[in-house]
Amino acid sequence: MPLQESMTRSDLVEELAARFGHITHRDAEHAVKTILDAVSEALVRGNRIEIRGFGSFSANTRPPRMGRNPRSGEAVAIPSKRVPHFKPGKALREAVDHRTTDATYRATTASAD
Repeated sequence: MPLQESMTRSDLVEELAARFGHITHRDAEHAVKTILDAVSEALVRGNRIEIRGFGSFSANTRPPRMGRNPRSGEAVAIPSKRVPHFKPGKALREAVDHRTTDATYRATTASAD
């Protein structure tokens, strides 16, 4: 797959359908939607999702704080809220770092020539 700046949901469906020829585009779309919905629903319920080798998803609570209205400058109370959080697994961190290191090395070597 060529290097992209971002991967969309439809790109993920296309990749799944291409890798597994026996899966139709509609089935791949249903599989991706089902997985993402399951992750979302688990986070809403306050559960933690762990995918070995990839990472874990959880919901963190941000405490209440005081902010400022950018127009008037007056203080505004911001209530606490729950936000989704992703922590990459060791294998994913190392794979990303390895690719970053390789790309940096190639760019440095190419510019030195």
